[in-house]
Formats: sequence, C-alpha cells, structure tokens
Amino acid sequence: FMRAPWRRIFDLAADVERWPDLLPHYRWVHTLERRPGAGPEAADDRVIEMAARRGVWPVKWRALLRPRPDERRVWFTHLGGPARGMEVYWEFQEAPDGVHVTIHHDLTLQTPLIRTRLGKWIVARGFIRPVADRTLACMKRIAEAEVVEGKPQV
Repeated sequence: FMRAPWRRIFDLAADVERWPDLLPHYRWVHTLERRPGAGPEAADDRVIEMAARRGVWPVKWRALLRPRPDERRVWFTHLGGPARGMEVYWEFQEAPDGVHVTIHHDLTLQTPLIRTRLGKWIVARGFIRPVADRTLACMKRIAEAEVVEGKPQV
C-alpha cells in the first residue's frame, strides 16, 4: 500500500531507464528497441535489458515493457534470461487514502531446466520475490516522500 497518487507510482514503475538511479539493487537498464504503444494514452513499448542484484548475485534479463495507463497496469514479458517466458504486470488499485500496488508474476517459463516445479520455486523464491519486494519498497519510499514534501524527489 502506498500513500501517493496512482499516476505518480505508475510513472515511476514505467520509467525503467531511471530505475538504476532510484533503486540501489538495479545495475542498469538499457532500451534496445522502441515500438509504438497501443491505445491513445499508451507510451511507447520498449524492448529493454535489465540488470539487478539479488544480494551478491547479479541477474540480467531482456523484456518487452508495455505501459498501459488506461488499464492501470505496466506489463513486462521476459524475452531472455532465466525467467524467459514469464509474464509480469504491475497493478494499481486506488483506495481512499492511497494505492494498492501489486506485482503479478505468471511463471510459465520456457527455459527447460527452470520450468520444472523445483526450478520455478528456486526462481520465484530465490530471485523474483526478493528483487520485486525490494523494488516495491523503494518505490513506496520515493512516492510517499514526494507526497510529504510536496515535490518529486527524483
């Protein structure tokens, strides 16, 4: 739960190129390709390469990013890396005093060794959940600090 406007949190989530400046566990995010977004409000879709840290372990993947403000969702389809085939979306549900932000992961993985039950458990518990939890915690801190101070922090 974040006490900030849904659109500001959405914008932070969709601005993945800035994540390394905002989130200490992200090493880099590079845009590899831009594609026109679908719908009147949609930003450009982007093929991106992302790199983060899970503790001391570096992780890297490629994804298709699809920001959809009309759906109040930011979609990611993992195109490369150990979670290739995974669908992810951030969902923003307004409440009277803030926004419930949830990151959903569909672990329909394509990498043969990882798509086993044990492989999915290792990927989900060992890498996805810690990185996603830390990402949400940092986004919450940034968005709520802006509300308190009345201006964007970054």
